[in-house]
Amino acid sequence: MRSSGRRADAAEHTRKVHIDEIIADNQTGDEDGADPVMPKLTWRLVLNAVLGLGLAAVIIVLLPVVTQTSWEKIGHHLSLVGPRTCLELFGLTVLGLAVYTFTLSAALPGLSHVKASILNVSGSAVSNLLPGGGAVGMASSYLMLRSWGFARRNISTGLIVSGLWNVLFRVALPLAGIAAVSSSTDAMPSLVRRGAWWGGIIGLLLLIGFVVALTRPSWTAWLGGQIDDRFGHLIARLRRGDKKGKPLHVKNMLLDQRARMSTITKRGWFPMSFGVIGQLGIWFLLFWRVMDAVHVNLPVADLFAAYAISRLMTAIPITPGGLGFTEVSAFGILVTWGASPAAATAGVFVFMVFTHLAEIPLGALGWLAWWTSPKAGAARA
Repeated sequence: MRSSGRRADAAEHTRKVHIDEIIADNQTGDEDGADPVMPKLTWRLVLNAVLGLGLAAVIIVLLPVVTQTSWEKIGHHLSLVGPRTCLELFGLTVLGLAVYTFTLSAALPGLSHVKASILNVSGSAVSNLLPGGGAVGMASSYLMLRSWGFARRNISTGLIVSGLWNVLFRVALPLAGIAAVSSSTDAMPSLVRRGAWWGGIIGLLLLIGFVVALTRPSWTAWLGGQIDDRFGHLIARLRRGDKKGKPLHVKNMLLDQRARMSTITKRGWFPMSFGVIGQLGIWFLLFWRVMDAVHVNLPVADLFAAYAISRLMTAIPITPGGLGFTEVSAFGILVTWGASPAAATAGVFVFMVFTHLAEIPLGALGWLAWWTSPKAGAARA
């Protein structure tokens, strides 16, 4: 009996989910939990947005003071960015957003590139308006995907995997930046170097944790069992509606998610990597073209290092998308390596316009496209 019990546990731990099963879930639907609703516009949400954007605006307005230059000198370099250059930069912005749809489509089987584009720009716009807006952006993505008929567990799997893929590559980017300037005669500031190394270490730890979660189902089962035993009663009381008081069975849920994440990763690792690396690469091309336009005359390796390390600042939750902090960090690195303060300020300002502000009207178009798109009747607006 004991032997048969162990075999049953092993079979449960090593459960596999085929990709056809994941896609079929979207057609049959699931009934566990309440459907998401459109977040309400509250005074607290508005206040957070105003304070976050206000702080970012103060940081940017004070840039000439910090950089010991003037808006007149900065304006001279801004005037070098003509209409043709603006069109080129906007094209790179759209291309960067488009290539990321490969990541979303691979993480969410059955999601077309058109719908992935709507999802991408809409979520980015929300994240760029609110401090720590990533959570609200994820909620909006959940709402859209439910409205298109995607099953809840497929949505959670897809958002987790695509989010981890983003984090892994973005925190590894600073290490690539350090490698790019390892032979440079210009020393990287020690604080920047330490920050980049820590970013790389965090990325390595995340990668190890992700691999362990996929390859050690017994550990996943143990963790889920511990949560059920120690906190199951509390979780049951916190559930809402008809499910209140009923156990959640975290162990089964984690094992199911592990199996789905394993299937998604094995099938979609290449397009997901292509999407993230492609977007980061196009963003750097945009950064390089901006700096060239405003006459920041530095080697490409130095520009890449400044771009790569400044991308870490986008994770700061104080302002929307790290706005202000990202620009200050990029400026500091560029000037340390010999760029003109006025040209560097103009460059980071233009780059911010195309990678942050431009996504807001594009996101509004994305919300309009979602609003007019056919719905599966799963979500309520």
